Amino acid sequence: MNSDAVSRRSLLQALAATIGAAALTLDWAAIALATHGSHAPQLGDEAKLSFLSTAEAADIEAVAAQIIPTDDTPGAREAGVVYFIDRALTTFLRQLASGYRAQVAEFQAVCREQHPGIASFASLTSAQQIDHLRAVDHTPFFDTTRLLTLLGMFSLPAYGGNRGGVGWKLIGFEDRHFFQPPFGYYDRGYPGFVVDRAKLP
Repeated sequence: MNSDAVSRRSLLQALAATIGAAALTLDWAAIALATHGSHAPQLGDEAKLSFLSTAEAADIEAVAAQIIPTDDTPGAREAGVVYFIDRALTTFLRQLASGYRAQVAEFQAVCREQHPGIASFASLTSAQQIDHLRAVDHTPFFDTTRLLTLLGMFSLPAYGGNRGGVGWKLIGFEDRHFFQPPFGYYDRGYPGFVVDRAKLP
């Protein structure tokens, strides 16, 4: 594995670890109840939008793709993060929906104002997108989109994101029916995770 891949994986692990701190204001008990009872289907390639407009989804997907870009490994676009966001805003994160839609509208208006003649954030070049995001990375829209992108990248694929488990693969998480340590490459050498096979069923 090359050093770039290790660096990217380390970064993604660090990003994933920040989810809890970034999401302290959410009602996680209600979210857990909603997700447990919703029996979400695997959306796969046939996913459709139910909350976001096509234009909103294109801009949000472009932002997510800058937060977790595609290089030699899949990013937020391949993981279908925008479909997770769309589904979350109509179900277990619906308390964020109206506020987030207003944030998206403000983000789009500022983008059009600062880039006359450009139809949308999604139509900017990658360099222009990065420059614009640096100017708005302190806004509620960016904070919320970053959180939703991380959740969509590493959540259960059944909820629309992490398509094909690509997010789990990036951090070395191994999806198994039965879990016992080590849980992935990152703790395989940890001496505390010695399995006493005599006690296994």
